[in-house]
Amino acid sequence: MLEKIQETANYIQKKTAFNPEIGIILGTGLGGLVQEIEAEHVLSYEDIPNFPLSTVEGHSGKLILGKLSGKNVVAMQGRFHFYEGYSMEEVTFPVKVMKFLGIQKLFVSNASGGVNPDYEVGDLMVLSDHVNLIPNPLIGRNIDELGPRFPDMSKPYDQRLIDQAMSIAEANNYRVHKGVYVAVTGPCLETPAEYKFIRVIGGDTVGMSTAPEVIVARHMDLPCFAISVITDLGVEGKIKEVSHEEIQAVAEVAEPKLTHIIKELVAFK
Repeated sequence: MLEKIQETANYIQKKTAFNPEIGIILGTGLGGLVQEIEAEHVLSYEDIPNFPLSTVEGHSGKLILGKLSGKNVVAMQGRFHFYEGYSMEEVTFPVKVMKFLGIQKLFVSNASGGVNPDYEVGDLMVLSDHVNLIPNPLIGRNIDELGPRFPDMSKPYDQRLIDQAMSIAEANNYRVHKGVYVAVTGPCLETPAEYKFIRVIGGDTVGMSTAPEVIVARHMDLPCFAISVITDLGVEGKIKEVSHEEIQAVAEVAEPKLTHIIKELVAFK
């Protein structure tokens, strides 16, 4: 595994001679942030050794390297999911590569279903914690060069970045919550009983990503920040049939607010 990570990182460095400070993973319908990046290099996943290919609509499958808010960033325009048939090793492989490229922080975005009755479609939620119900990506032989066998997860998300994001939201009158994200395998959306279960175990939103990437990043001691767009509701009395296309549409409408928050966070020291 170490050899694969190093091979991929070496390819990207040789191809771009670029040293990113911040890694960004953009989820469903949220790839527009790359338009704000002064792109110096754009690599298709299919051209990168050992990289999986994104198969989900709304995930374009490109690695963008360039400047955002004066910082060198590497952004994944499209991520990988367990439900696509990839192993957890494959799903989280790009995070390890970004670490080897030199990133010092990881920012993650996603679309999720709100189970907190105070949430509305189009709201944003900054992740304060998560419950991971997807197989843990650290199962298997530990790679000591990446991190310890039993990494601490008492602070999965960086409190300074959380506080700063909430300050940005307040200053701009954005409707943003802090809450707990529950990660499930998917790909089907949840039943009413599952939504109720997710709320009972402490969740505010539910989605099919993010927690595995954050677990791997924290294993490598990378500070993390994550934010969700609430694209549908799993609240009793508000549950309705929803399609992936509708989820994408809501995410795209909310995207300017999310983009603004991430741009200011990238500039934050």
